Amino acid sequence: MNKFQQRIQQIEENIQTSCDKVGRNRSDVHVVAVTKGVSSTRAKEVFNAGFKHLGENRPDGLRNKLEQIKEEINWHFIGNLQSRRVRDIVNNVSHLHSLSRMSIVKEIQKRAEDVVDCFVQVNVSGEEAKSGVTPEELEGFIESIQGYDKVRIVGLMTMAPHIDDQEEIRSVFKEMRTLRDRIESLNFPHAPCTELSMGMSNDYKIAIEEGATYVRIGTALVGEESEGD
Repeated sequence: MNKFQQRIQQIEENIQTSCDKVGRNRSDVHVVAVTKGVSSTRAKEVFNAGFKHLGENRPDGLRNKLEQIKEEINWHFIGNLQSRRVRDIVNNVSHLHSLSRMSIVKEIQKRAEDVVDCFVQVNVSGEEAKSGVTPEELEGFIESIQGYDKVRIVGLMTMAPHIDDQEEIRSVFKEMRTLRDRIESLNFPHAPCTELSMGMSNDYKIAIEEGATYVRIGTALVGEESEGD
């Protein structure tokens, strides 16, 4: 078993353990393998290993992968997106994880050929360096998207602080789930909001315990090219 296979095995064990801990089904958790730091060759290996959701955070990185990988992959755009770059990604991704501005909504409406599944990014932790709407702005923002029929809000996305305090991380994810439940209960036709995109390599186990349905795992899964595995 090489390093790549070992990482996959460890991550699968961790996900199953977290699901078992809180009585969830493993099938309810989708792994987005973040391939932003590796080559198309490595990304294809990840896909061939059974991961059908791959994530990129830059339009150019996504374009390069699309040019070299022809398999039917569910591409997720997980980074901040400038309005002028919406045209470069909107018809090539299954999900956008970072919607937080009306300018992006309007560009999607203008450029998209089909409905785009979007996660609204929420800055739950209040860190100035992080993007996203505030919890207080969330409901109004989602309400304002009504009428833009190319945008479907399937869920919410957040990033917890990169810290060692697991209880603080957990509190961010708990609040996120509460926000998701509140938006879902409003029954907006354009915003079913059933999903939660939260948790990365360092905190995905906690995120799953708190209800994440999509976890975004990079290096812990795909590794680094220098490893030669």
